[in-house]
Amino acid sequence: MRGFRLFFALTAAVCLYAGKVDLKSAEGLYSRTDYSASLRALRGVPSPDGPSYFLYGRNYFMLSEYHKACDYFYRALAIDPKNSDYALWLGRAYGRRAESASMFTAPLNASKARQYFEMAVALDPSNHEAVNDLFDYYLEAPGFLGGGFEKAAALVRNIEAHDPAEGHFAEAQLADRRKEFDAAENHLRRAMELAPRQVGRVIDLAKYLAKRGRYQESEAVFERADEIAPNSPKVMFARAHTYVQQNRNLDRARTLLRQYLQCELTPDDPPREAAEKLLKQTAGG
Repeated sequence: MRGFRLFFALTAAVCLYAGKVDLKSAEGLYSRTDYSASLRALRGVPSPDGPSYFLYGRNYFMLSEYHKACDYFYRALAIDPKNSDYALWLGRAYGRRAESASMFTAPLNASKARQYFEMAVALDPSNHEAVNDLFDYYLEAPGFLGGGFEKAAALVRNIEAHDPAEGHFAEAQLADRRKEFDAAENHLRRAMELAPRQVGRVIDLAKYLAKRGRYQESEAVFERADEIAPNSPKVMFARAHTYVQQNRNLDRARTLLRQYLQCELTPDDPPREAAEKLLKQTAGG
C-alpha cells in the first residue's frame, strides 16, 4: 500500500507541475499575441483554476469571441469573487458585446459592463486600469445607462493621485467633451510635461492637434514621439490611424501600416486586424 501511496503522490505532483508548465507556456504565447496557440497550451492544464480561466477569457477576448470570453471570466470570478482584474475583464467583454449588439440587447450589455467596472473599482480602488475604464464608461455612456460627465469628473482625483500625467489626460477628455478645446490642449501639454519620456503622452497631443486641424503642429509632435521611441509600433499605428481618419498622407500611412505589421506586437498594441483594416482603407493595401 505504501508503494501505491507513493505512486499516486508522485503522479499528482507530476500533473501539478505539468499544469504549471502549460499555464506558463500559455501565458508566454499570449504575451506574443499568439492567442490560438495559447488556447491550445491551456487545454493541457489538467485542473483549470482561476488564473487558467482568466487566461482563457483574455485569449478569447483578443480573438473577438466575447461571449466565450464572458463565460471564462465568469468562471474565474466564481472561484475568486474578490479579484478585481477578473471583474474588470468581464466588464470589458460586456462592453465589446454592447458595441456589436442589436439596439435591443446593447443597453443590457452596456449596463453589465458598467456593473463589473464598478465592481472592479470597489474591490480594489488602486486598480488603476479599472478606474480608467470606469472613467471612460462614464464619459462615453448616456445618462440612462449610468454614464455622465459628473461621474467621470468624480474619478479624476483618484486618477491624478496615482498618475498626475494620466489625471491631466482625463481632464483633457472631459474638457474636450465640454467643448473647452483650449483647456483640453493645455491639459495634454501639461501631461506631456509631467511625463516627457512617455511616448503615449506625446502621441495624445499629436492626435489632438490633428483632430483640431493643426496638421503642421501635429507633425512636429509626432516627430518628437519618433525621437523618444524610434521604430515604436505604438507611434507607427497612431500616426497612420490619424492620417487615414483625415484622408491625408495616405502613402505614408500605407508605409507605416506595413511596417507595423512586421513588428513584434504585444497584447497592449492594437491588433494586426485593425492595422489590416486601415491598410485596406488607404485603397492601396
